Amino acid sequence: MPASAALVVALAAGLDAAFAEPPARVHPVALLGRLLSRPELQSQSSPPSHPRLRGVLLALLVPVGFAAVAGAVVAAGGVLSPWVGAVLAGLLLFSTTSLRMLLDAARDVTLAADADLETARRELRALAGRDASALDAAHVRSAAVESVAENLADGLVAPLLAFAVCAPVSLPLAAAAAAWVKGVNTLDSMFGYRTNPVGEAPARLDDAVMWLPARLSAVLLAASVFQFSLPLSARVRTLARRPPSPNSGWPMATMAAVLPARLVKPGVYDLDPASDEAGTPLPTTADATRAVRVTNRAGLLAFALAGVVAWA
Repeated sequence: MPASAALVVALAAGLDAAFAEPPARVHPVALLGRLLSRPELQSQSSPPSHPRLRGVLLALLVPVGFAAVAGAVVAAGGVLSPWVGAVLAGLLLFSTTSLRMLLDAARDVTLAADADLETARRELRALAGRDASALDAAHVRSAAVESVAENLADGLVAPLLAFAVCAPVSLPLAAAAAAWVKGVNTLDSMFGYRTNPVGEAPARLDDAVMWLPARLSAVLLAASVFQFSLPLSARVRTLARRPPSPNSGWPMATMAAVLPARLVKPGVYDLDPASDEAGTPLPTTADATRAVRVTNRAGLLAFALAGVVAWA
């Protein structure tokens, strides 16, 4: 079991490097997203008097249902052959993790920011859920750097961590755990905004689930540039508390210190690693390109550590 679990992680890493993501028509997370986008689920007025209760039910049932399907698929494959189960687990882990697609999107935005600002603003939507229509090139690059650091946690580290921790018990359980985490993330991304009372429970659940992966992602980013104590520094800890999310600030603040570069979401937060009045400039093209490389190294390190934990 440990050897096959480590091979599952290697298979997921290889598929990510080769294909970035499964085709949308068979992508389990995309299928979940289409299910959750149904009008009867998106409506905030049905039932009109209990939107928060509906949010609690969604937070409890959707990730569990998604996990149950994933675990059942891997278990059924394992009945046929342990290797069939392992391959199915690798495919499911591949579908719940994302590194290459994240890096490609950040790289495209970075390269377009100077050459074609309108294209960069449009492509930023694949990374950051913010209005980019008034952002200049430097702020577009800042948004790309922030997003590539933040999405390392929920797009890769969180499902890998869940899989690796549960893999020594069984592959079906590990696949179910990764799918459960991805279900929580997907539910939060679709419902967890402040104006939607249905999204309160999904958002709180996502905050709890992402507490450890966000901080582990900060450690991986620092380790990728051999600055292991960086996430524990007083400056990074101060910056990490500035974003309204209790988690996203940790990888973003660490990335700001690694580059170093100032990361700003206008009107929301300002992550300046410099403590003096001179301040640090917003990311240059070279800074944003380095952020992509650093995230790539951190992501590969996450895959390697997940394989070791699964093996152990």
